[in-house]
Amino acid sequence: MAASPLATTQQKQLVLVAAILGTTVVTVDSTVVNVALPSIADDLGGGLAGQQWTANAYLVTLSSLILIGGSLGDLFGERRMYMTGVAGFGFTSLFCAVAPTIELLVLARALQGVFGALLTPAALAVIVATFPPDERGKAVGAWTAWGGIGTVLGPLIGGQLVDAASWRWIFAINIPIVLITMGLVSRVMTQGRPRPADARVDFVGAALCAFGLAGFTYGLIEQPRNGWSDPTVWLPLVAGAVLFGSFIMWEARSRHPMLPLSLFRRRNFAIGNVETFSMYAGLGLLFFFLVLYLQQVAGFSAIEAGTTTIPVTAVMFLLSTRWGALADRYGPRFFMGFGPLIAAAGLALFLRLDADVDYVTDLLPGLLVFAMGLSMTVAPLTATVLADADEHNAGIASGVNNAIARVASLIAIAAVGALVASSFGTSLRDDLGAAADRPEVSRAIKEAEKQPLARVVATDAPLPVRARLASASQESSVDAFHLAIGIATTLVALGGLLGLAGIVNPRRRVNACDCPGGQLVGATAEAARAG
Repeated sequence: MAASPLATTQQKQLVLVAAILGTTVVTVDSTVVNVALPSIADDLGGGLAGQQWTANAYLVTLSSLILIGGSLGDLFGERRMYMTGVAGFGFTSLFCAVAPTIELLVLARALQGVFGALLTPAALAVIVATFPPDERGKAVGAWTAWGGIGTVLGPLIGGQLVDAASWRWIFAINIPIVLITMGLVSRVMTQGRPRPADARVDFVGAALCAFGLAGFTYGLIEQPRNGWSDPTVWLPLVAGAVLFGSFIMWEARSRHPMLPLSLFRRRNFAIGNVETFSMYAGLGLLFFFLVLYLQQVAGFSAIEAGTTTIPVTAVMFLLSTRWGALADRYGPRFFMGFGPLIAAAGLALFLRLDADVDYVTDLLPGLLVFAMGLSMTVAPLTATVLADADEHNAGIASGVNNAIARVASLIAIAAVGALVASSFGTSLRDDLGAAADRPEVSRAIKEAEKQPLARVVATDAPLPVRARLASASQESSVDAFHLAIGIATTLVALGGLLGLAGIVNPRRRVNACDCPGGQLVGATAEAARAG
């Protein structure tokens, strides 16, 4: 019996809910653990290294395996891979919740990242398979908006659970969400297309890709803390570059490549991913340096700094679906071009900030303008990249876009962080003059240069020198922050220029109701080009 239009619409909406629920737990778990790290250390020990690996083990496996997860979805079916990822994430969340030692908790977090890498690209591939092209941007907008909600809810929910009960509940709370998601998936998601008879798992490509991205991710995570010269930074980066380069060479020659390089010959796919890199590099810089600046220079508490970006999430939640629907109707080029330019204008407003920051007059206007531009961009950008891939490559296309977004943020923070720290040190020495040569001051400056915008304290220096050092370090921090935001503004604006110059609106089907007399029933017409 054929499904009625109403039933079909209801099924699509339930598929979208299932996709949102599954990926929201992945998003929440990337941020929720940060507020629980002190409690975890008190309970399980492990010191600073244990805290760092509790957070980073998840990020390394999630980032390094997401391309493989997308490829496996294309091979074995989006529904099967999504179910596997969701079920595995639930099991490993239980593992985290009951972990008796810090070593087992780190292992469980790494396994969480593995299953997160399976389900995240599969979720987007399911949306592509379920929604027709003229509804896809709106669906991706809803998925994106709820992802933003998850990022904000993580620290808020985590803080409440840690204070009221135990850190273990931040993982245990995933289990009922996972069970609901699996129930929805089994009820409303179709099996999808059959596996091609000649499909093969590219084991060599998968290994090269995984270890290459793992090297990149680990090195970039460690760089802000250890610096470029540390072997724990440059050695993984070099190894990652060699292995990932070998992966690209292997894929070019493989009969059954995990990543068909022909995808990058498609204009919207290639330009969209370059724009993704530029946009997410700028986003990473904003959220990293703004929260740091507000705490270490403007005197905000950790909670105050962490909640300043809630307006961005609220605007995304309210408008992303709407902008996605408009992009479905008029084509993505306008939104992928002018959205980043509006976001960049919002970022430029942060160049006015000094050490005395008022939230309503100094921060909120920039956040709202930035959020408006971002909400215009993200859903059309993601939908356009996926739309330019064949349906049987939707998983790997989603994996590519996700991997680029994650790596772009890490690269930007590492590279610009080093530049900002150097600028901070140079400015501070110039401002202090001969006082910078005092041994106790010189040591304090060198220590501060290891972390951008750090407070400079020389407790053994005379009181007048300490006062001058405090004033000079504050001014240097403001200048260094402006440098970081200027680079972020440029990167986001560059994304908009790439969208305007490179993105091509797809052909649209014209229905009878759109044409006088209905003479063009079923005909296709070239969509009007923006600009």
